[in-house]
Amino acid sequence: MTSEEIERGFQDVWKVVKETSKTVAETSKTVEKTSNAVYALAGKWSKFVEGLIAPAAERLFKERGIDVDGIYQRVKRHKNGEEMEIDILATNGEYAVLIEAKSTLKIEDIKDHIERLKKFKSFFPEYSNRKVIGALGGIVIEEGPDKYAYKQGLYVIAESGETIRILNDEKFNPKKW
Repeated sequence: MTSEEIERGFQDVWKVVKETSKTVAETSKTVEKTSNAVYALAGKWSKFVEGLIAPAAERLFKERGIDVDGIYQRVKRHKNGEEMEIDILATNGEYAVLIEAKSTLKIEDIKDHIERLKKFKSFFPEYSNRKVIGALGGIVIEEGPDKYAYKQGLYVIAESGETIRILNDEKFNPKKW
């Protein structure tokens, strides 16, 4: 093999390396754009779920003997460098119902909501005299998370036909925080 042939071989290899690098960079950009689009869509789905639950919250909890008279969406509070956000807060003089809305309800979401319920009165002391209960709503709720939420004393809200309803049976007694 001559030095010219070796040089051409190196040039061919270098050309392939440059083309591969360009393809990897383009693929990375595409993956990033796709990830951003999926993240934005997930956020919109959660807001969609909030939009289904919030107008029905008054009816849903009245059916369970909790006559709420205030419905608030995306309630935020900051304290000691931490932030708490409640997707939907339904209140009356006796109760504060914290509702977390998810497009797909997972066990991790339930655990996060329980932590939120535990901290709620420290972030919102104006509700310290209320019974605080929790609910989770979702479009997709698999069998495991709904049973887990029930056992943790949380209401589970889901779509049912053309409306939404609380899945918990009539014997359910919510945990109070």
